[in-house]
Order: sequence, then structure tokens, then C-alpha cells
Amino acid sequence: MEAKLLESKVLQALEEIRPFLNSDGGDISLVSIENGKEVRVQLHGACVGCSVNQMTLKSGVEMTIKKYAPQIETVTSIDPS
Repeated sequence: MEAKLLESKVLQALEEIRPFLNSDGGDISLVSIENGKEVRVQLHGACVGCSVNQMTLKSGVEMTIKKYAPQIETVTSIDPS
């Protein structure tokens, strides 16, 4: 899949999950897509340091991204600098 199309699909997935994160005072942004199969995101607001953010990342964010872009293998979160 072409890089721009893949990025568009991933951003669509993040838009779908964003309202749930916003409702808890958090947010998410796309940092990068590596090798067409690894997505790196950054959590913001209340999501940073939340005890369930890894569960949210795996069960919510990763699942939603894979629904839009099945070739994605992993979704990782980078810490805010």
C-alpha cells in the first residue's frame, strides 16, 4: 500500500478512537509509520501515566488501526519528550 494511503488509513483509525480518549481527558497523535507495518503514536493529556494506557493501546488503538490497515503488525507508544 502506498505510504500516503496507509497514513490516511491510520489517521482515520485514530479519528475513530479519539472521542473515547477525549472523554477521559486524553488524546493521541501519529508519530510515524515504520517499514509500512509498525505504527508509533504518542498519548497526551490524561493518557500519559494512566495505569491502563497499555491496555487501551493494545485492545483499542491497535485493534482499530488494524481494522483500517490490516498490514500493520504493531502499535507502540513513545513517551512525550
